Amino acid sequence: MSDKQENPMRKIKIGKVVVNIGLGEGGEKLEKAMKVLEELTGQKPCPTKAKRTIRDFGIRKGENIGCKVTLRGKKIEDFLRRVLEARKNTLPESCFDDYGNVSFGIHEHISIPGTKYDPSLGIFGMNVCVVLERPGYRVALRKYKKSEIGKKHRVSKEEAISYFTEKLNVNVVRGR
Repeated sequence: MSDKQENPMRKIKIGKVVVNIGLGEGGEKLEKAMKVLEELTGQKPCPTKAKRTIRDFGIRKGENIGCKVTLRGKKIEDFLRRVLEARKNTLPESCFDDYGNVSFGIHEHISIPGTKYDPSLGIFGMNVCVVLERPGYRVALRKYKKSEIGKKHRVSKEEAISYFTEKLNVNVVRGR
């Protein structure tokens, strides 16, 4: 087992990409954000609800305060390349966690290539979360005969950084 890269079960892939716009309020602004997210991803977004009531911000539990889209399969590659191009293909090392997840933000959606500014919609920022996994990860998520994933089979921070630099040509900035 010295050649871990040749084993097909050790091959790293992108499991899903979640794009989230958090507004802190509902109504017309939320409808505009959902329209922007649908134009960017090509999928219909679902609203996210507040988990608790915060009187200072005027938020009630169960109220729609944001929207999100989960991308899987072939839609991931095109969207991820455009979003990383908006970040100039650079990410700080702090975006990577210990379990193979990568999260970063986009300040303005109009900085994504191929996006036109629409004054009736406005400008929105968003969070992009990328989940890296290996084949066989499904056993931790399925309902029937659920099992745990071993430490050696999880994607580490170093493996995630090398995947992004090799496959997606991202420059990872180490330290500050």
